[in-house]
Amino acid sequence: MFWFWKKLGNILITLFGVVTVIFFLFNILPGDPTQMMLGQNENSEQLIVLKKKYGFDKPVFTQYLYYLNDLSLVSYHSKNPENISFLKENKYNYFSLFENKNSFIVVKTPYLRDSYQKNGVSVIEIISNTLPNTFVLAFASILIAVFLGLFFGIISALNKNTWIDYSIQLLSTLGMSVPSFFSAIVFAWFFGYVLNEFTGLNMTGSLYELDDYGENMKLQLKNLILPSLVLGIRPIAVISQMMRNSLLKVLSKNYIKTAYAKGLSRFNVVKNHAIKNSLNPVITALSGWFASMLAGSVFVEYIFGWNGLGKEIVDALNKLDVPVLIGSVLTISIIFIMINIFVDIIYTWLDPRTKNNF
Repeated sequence: MFWFWKKLGNILITLFGVVTVIFFLFNILPGDPTQMMLGQNENSEQLIVLKKKYGFDKPVFTQYLYYLNDLSLVSYHSKNPENISFLKENKYNYFSLFENKNSFIVVKTPYLRDSYQKNGVSVIEIISNTLPNTFVLAFASILIAVFLGLFFGIISALNKNTWIDYSIQLLSTLGMSVPSFFSAIVFAWFFGYVLNEFTGLNMTGSLYELDDYGENMKLQLKNLILPSLVLGIRPIAVISQMMRNSLLKVLSKNYIKTAYAKGLSRFNVVKNHAIKNSLNPVITALSGWFASMLAGSVFVEYIFGWNGLGKEIVDALNKLDVPVLIGSVLTISIIFIMINIFVDIIYTWLDPRTKNNF
């Protein structure tokens, strides 16, 4: 129980810090969101109306407090026609907790506000439409990284200081040093354009696309191949190196020597004793890499035209759509926290001794 409350407190403090940093960071970006919304139809009267509607006429710190109020599970509202009308429009589900003559306090679902650029579409709706595509891409990438990374790491460790080991380490170093956006451009051009006749792959495309008649959305799994490979290159290299080093360390332990002395074959020793005990540092890397893939897929999604949260973040940056930016970053932060909690649970399965730390 103490572990639960400790984790909950850490989560709330972390989320509060994330919200605070990203709110002030994105609200000092150069440019005026209201001018972006109006475009060529801009005039001074409309600018004043929009600034008042979205609270841009108030100091930034006051805007920040209003945002926290919207985001909080428990929020305060004054009894004026605008607030009452706002709640009745079902912007979020709520029930009144306390009420007096001038104000009321409600318990509600968090409200991430509406997009500035998409005609009142809620940020939650935008995230719910794009996050699954990003999750599919990140999951496919991490599966590729785990399978190939563990395979190469084990092969490298079992062939220490041979040409196989040196070749795998060289490829791993190259994989870690090449930026994802550069790999994305090269892969899209080479496999999607130069070798298109043989691969049948497209340079750009998302998980679902309109059919030839423009009526129905059609699943296009082939569009997942190139971006998932590109996104998985760097974690493949990291996992391979970590698995190699961890496995070599485990293979030097006394209990491994004892297993050999009992007559077990090398295959059984590695499979039944060494690999499982080598996975702890790899699991740590996986948790960080999976979360970073959700955030780091921004350029990969944009280059491949993958309709995910990363591409949405780039579009929101170009259009100064601050609610979408803050909501997207906050969502990724929550996922990162949940992944870390899941990894803590996995640790207790891999090494029961860690239960004392929770």
